[in-house]
Amino acid sequence: MDTQTLTSRRRQKVWLDSQAGNVEAFKALVAQKTNPADWPLASGVDRNVLIYDGHMVREAARDPERRRDLMAEWVDAFTTGPGVIVIKRAMADLSVVDRATEVFNAIVKAEKEAGKAAGDHFAKPGANDRIWNSLQKHALSDPENFARYYASEAIAMASEAWLGRGYQMTAQMNRVNPGGTAQTPHRDYHLGFMSPEQMQAYPGHIHAVSPLLTLQGAVAHCDMPVESGPTLFLPYSQAFFEGYLAFGRPEFQAVFAERHVQLPLAKGDAIFFNPALMHGAGNNVSTDIWRMANLLQVSSAFGRAMETVDRDAMSKAVYPALLAARKSGTLTPAEIANAIAATAEGYAFPTNLDRDPPVGGLAPKTQNTMMTEALQAGMEPQAFVDLVESQAVKRRA
Repeated sequence: MDTQTLTSRRRQKVWLDSQAGNVEAFKALVAQKTNPADWPLASGVDRNVLIYDGHMVREAARDPERRRDLMAEWVDAFTTGPGVIVIKRAMADLSVVDRATEVFNAIVKAEKEAGKAAGDHFAKPGANDRIWNSLQKHALSDPENFARYYASEAIAMASEAWLGRGYQMTAQMNRVNPGGTAQTPHRDYHLGFMSPEQMQAYPGHIHAVSPLLTLQGAVAHCDMPVESGPTLFLPYSQAFFEGYLAFGRPEFQAVFAERHVQLPLAKGDAIFFNPALMHGAGNNVSTDIWRMANLLQVSSAFGRAMETVDRDAMSKAVYPALLAARKSGTLTPAEIANAIAATAEGYAFPTNLDRDPPVGGLAPKTQNTMMTEALQAGMEPQAFVDLVESQAVKRRA
């Protein structure tokens, strides 16, 4: 066997480059049609998307065997199926949704009066109104309504089906106002929030694992006809392995533009999808629909380290030693980078996106990046301590 060929094949498999992914293979993948016979618990198929009845979901929730059967079908839907499900009448009591809408509107008003301007990851700033961490703000504003809202069997079962027990709920309210523009079609958190250069630093098996770490969902807080711009989806696109790197390229965006689907939703409906599914909010071309959805981003309980580590304290303690090593040349730049990786927080999330918004990209700077930049600039140790402490305040909920 040609050793170099074997080495090259392994390298290409593990380290994807910016041109990874064949658009013809992608077209064939998303040309699939959803066969209703394959999904016996669904009430129907609409534009390749599986539809479930919320009353049936609540009935199944009361029977352990039926509950597991339904969740098993959803897992297949998210993996080998279309990648997206809609649960009609997911919220049994619309008065609970209406009260939550009142809470969200009050929060938006208060934050605007306080001078806050919440942007969006994949749309123009000002195209919508967004509440970062609507989960906590909702709970603190109206605990009773919060409890009734998240008592939803549909939310709990979809989350548990994909992530198992112990999942971590987060939410962001998004209101796309009349005239609001569409998002760029994309994949979601984690890798979907990175630049192509950042994605290429992660081996191929992490590209495969990333979709298993989160579930995306949304609850409709108003009726959403197509003209109001409900989310556009490309069914089956979640199965395209190279999609994180490929989907931003023009030829893939063109396939999305040609083949995407868009379903109207009614107040109280919920939608859940694999975060690797290519999707994006649509244009709100209406004149009088303030399209509000509570976006749910549910995370696996496993996305945490085993020990609690105070990286702020570590960074402040180690910084002077690294600064001295850099000045004296006792450690190379690469060795300094290795030491920083073991010391500082290398990931931007979780954070408080009200106070720590993305700067020049889809995510805020990491502590690792700030430490690296401080060392390169020769920042004095006390100034670095002040920087770490100010950043810690920004990240608190």
